[in-house]
Order: sequence, then structure tokens, then C-alpha cells
Amino acid sequence: MSENSEKHPPDGSLKDNASHSEEPIEVSIVEASEDLVEDRIFKVVRANLFFILVGVTTIAFLGMIGQFLITVLWAIVLTMIFYGLFKWIRVRVGENRRGLAAAITSVLIFFFVIIPFILLTIALVNQGLEVYQSIETGEVDPNFVVDYVERQLPGIYDMLGEAGISPNSVREKITNLVGTVSQFVATKVLSFGGNLINIFVQFTLMLYLLFFFLKDGKQVMQRIIDTIPMGNVRERQLFERFAQVSKATLKGTLVVALVQGTIGGLIFMILGIPAALLWGVAMTLLALLPVGGSAIVWLPAVVILFAQGHPVKAIILLVVGSLIIGLVDNLLRPLLVGRDTEMPDYLVLISTLGGITYFGLSGFVIGPTIAALFITVWEMMGRDYGGKSA
Repeated sequence: MSENSEKHPPDGSLKDNASHSEEPIEVSIVEASEDLVEDRIFKVVRANLFFILVGVTTIAFLGMIGQFLITVLWAIVLTMIFYGLFKWIRVRVGENRRGLAAAITSVLIFFFVIIPFILLTIALVNQGLEVYQSIETGEVDPNFVVDYVERQLPGIYDMLGEAGISPNSVREKITNLVGTVSQFVATKVLSFGGNLINIFVQFTLMLYLLFFFLKDGKQVMQRIIDTIPMGNVRERQLFERFAQVSKATLKGTLVVALVQGTIGGLIFMILGIPAALLWGVAMTLLALLPVGGSAIVWLPAVVILFAQGHPVKAIILLVVGSLIIGLVDNLLRPLLVGRDTEMPDYLVLISTLGGITYFGLSGFVIGPTIAALFITVWEMMGRDYGGKSA
């Protein structure tokens, strides 16, 4: 019995011995797998450390110059717009004198583009302040349209009264709205005056970058194409698409807006409407929108002229606005914007509105450009990696 008991221990002792012998094996397997995962992570990080460094430094650099990115963008766009002028000057001063040609082009842009823009802005600020002061002093009564309608069509207010709307409530809402708008304009004007130094720095930086982009732009673009690991064919296609859309949007939309604003401002001045320059610039800015546009300004002016007892002036403005200004928009915009961008009108509309909402006034160029690049990269992906339908 003793020998058998020594050779064959009880079942419980066998299980205990087995369990004790399996625990170190399981622990060693877990530790080995953790070491393997850590080793793989270390290898991945080590293999991609340079690209991680590139990403971190790029994000840090862009964050550092973030407030100047719009300035850089406008310098690039102006370079593309006036590069033909630069080449024309370079031919006449000598092909090897790129610096002199770039300097002459920059000076011409400064005197014939930037200086007139600054003078126009100053005149606009002065007229904006005059309008604000006339509203504050009571020289301009924003409720005269309501009074005119009440005198001419008293039955309308009887109908509105049944709905709980009274002329006094309408007057109050109009007064509050005009007061809010005028205060907003005055605040923007004052903030513009306080930011003159910043605006001067932005313009100076843009002109400085414009000189170097004209002088060395092709070399810089070639270095970028050679550096980005995406394939030179794709990179060139994206650069060409960016140049095509930004130039078409800027030239087309800006030409349409300037023509509409100029015609609107001139007709306002001829009809004797106060602050004609202010309203002309307002029509120019609103004409950047594919929908509504300058009619947001001249159409209410028609109503106001009728209310003030100037039916002839109102009819003249209505004819000029609906026929001439509207015809400019309907004819030039599809030709200059939609055709060159090769995008449908609805996409131009939503990208322009989205760009202005997100980037401010510069968004009328940035929005359609991003939309065009979006379409281009998806077309590339579909062509290179997408499946074909049966």
C-alpha cells in the first residue's frame, strides 16, 4: 500500500501539480505577446519618426503664421492674375532680370490696384459715418415707408390689425433694425480705423510676397512638386486646377461685381440718392453672391423713391436695375465663372456661400477653389482606385 501510494499519488495532488506547472507558461505567453506588441509599436514609430516630425513641425509652422495665411493666399492669387504682365515686362527688361521685372510689376500693382482700393475704402468709411450720423440725428427717418403705406393704403393695416400687427409695432421693429445695423456699421468703421496698422502690415506683407512669388514662383512650385510624395502628375493637375479656378473665380466674379456696383453707384448718383459711393460698394459686395446680389440694395431703393413721391426716379432705377444690372449678371457670370471653373451653378453657389461664411470676404475665392479641388481629388481616386460599373 505504501509503495502504491508513493507511485500513484491521489488525483487532487496531480491536478495541483498540473495547475502550478501551467501558470508560469500562461504568464510567459502573455509577457511575450506584450513584448511583441511593444516591439512592433517601437518599430513603426522608429520607421515613421521622420514623417511624424514633418507633420508636427508643419502643423506648428502653419499655426504660427495662421493669421497671415489669407495674406499669403491673396499674394498667390495676385501672382497668378498678373503673371502675364510680369512676363511681358521681363521680355522688355531682359529674360535674366527677373528681379527687376518683378519689382516693376509689384510697383504697378501697388499704384494701380492697391492705392485705389485704399482710397476707395477711406471714402467708403467717411460716407458710412455720414449715414450713421444722419440716422442718429434724425435727419433720416427709417419709418417714412411705413407712413407712406399707411397714408396710401390704410386698408392694409386694417387687415394686419386682425392678425395682431399694428403700424406702431412695425415702426418699432424697423427702428430697432436700423439702429442695430447702423451701430454695427459704425462699430466696423471704428474697428477699421483702429486696425490701420494691422491692415498696413498685411498689405505690405502681401506686396513683399508678391514680389518673390513673381520672381521665384516657378522654382518654388517645382520644388513643392518634387517634394510631395504623391506623384508629379497628380500634383501638377492639382496645381493647375487651383490656378484655373482661383483665377476664373476672382476675375469672373470680381468683374461682374465691379460692373454691377459701378452701374448701380452711377445711377444712384445721377438720381441724387445720398451716399451713392457707399451703396455702390454695397452692391459690389453683394454682387459677389450668386443669388440676390445687387438687387438687395437697388430694389428697396425703388420702393423708397416711390414712398418719397419720386415715381419717375423709381421707374428709372427699376428699369436700369432689372434690365442693365440684371443683364450683366445673367450674361457675364455664367461666361466668366461657371464655364472656366467647369462646375455646375449650384456647386458654385453653395461653395461661395460656405466660403464667405467660413473665411469672410476672401471666401468668394477660397470656397469655389476648395470645391474644385474636392471634385478633382475624388475624380483622381475614382480613376485610379475605383471600380468600373458593368
